[in-house]
Amino acid sequence: MPNLKEVKGRINSVISTQQITKAMKMVAAAKLRRSQDRITQMRPFAQKLTAILQNLSASQEQNADAWYSAQREVKKVLIVAVSSDRGLCGSFNSNVFKGVLKLLAERYQEQAQAGNVTILPIGKKAFEFFSKRKGNVVGQFAGLIQNLNFTGVAEAGDFLMEEFKKGNYDKIEIVYNEFKNVATQILRTEQFLPVMPVAKEQSTSEVDYIYQPDKEEIITGLIPKSLKVQLFKALLDSNAAENGARMTAMDKATENAGELLKELKLTYNRTRQAAITKEILEIVAGAEALKSA
Repeated sequence: MPNLKEVKGRINSVISTQQITKAMKMVAAAKLRRSQDRITQMRPFAQKLTAILQNLSASQEQNADAWYSAQREVKKVLIVAVSSDRGLCGSFNSNVFKGVLKLLAERYQEQAQAGNVTILPIGKKAFEFFSKRKGNVVGQFAGLIQNLNFTGVAEAGDFLMEEFKKGNYDKIEIVYNEFKNVATQILRTEQFLPVMPVAKEQSTSEVDYIYQPDKEEIITGLIPKSLKVQLFKALLDSNAAENGARMTAMDKATENAGELLKELKLTYNRTRQAAITKEILEIVAGAEALKSA
């Protein structure tokens, strides 16, 4: 049985840890409220822009100017892996890593073996994970999550679009966690470029646009902005999911610390009682010995 000093030290250690996890839970809850509001407001706008983009893609399939929907033989692939900058958020990051590795093993095995798959990590955890593996990693946007704003995301979007235009990549995909609720995050894999057109069975009236002021201005203005908004939406989703995952993880850690405290206090009381009983027995034995003498 451990001595009282050891048990007391463990109790104090668990109490300190519990205070930290409680504080982290409160911070995550405050951040979650803000990030949840941002993604809730962004989703309808992003979804409408994506629908317009897909409709334009369908109406411009045969147009050489429609670079954003150019279907090429997939030889080179870029995968954008969105993670967090910090840990202590449960399986949030590991789900992204597993999703990317599954994508490489099942969909892009041939390209990966040829060394034609590049990972663009957004988030320090993704950068650290994929940098340790053999492969091509573009790390210039790894710190984007730290100060998440549309200006920074727009720069990343410009980079992705320019790389696709130049033909450096034939397909660009985004792997991220979508926020559903505090306890649930859904792993998503979305094709960023080329833009997938609307399904053929949709009526032509849905894709028949009158361009105002003109088609060229629409292509050069609306398309890039729509793609940037799509990327920004994915990062906002991931940010809200991260805060939800961290809040849930810290809540569970706080509960576990409470259970551990109960066990340690019970052990402490038992150890203390055993020590008192031992002392009493020693006193009684000493008294009996004196009587016998």
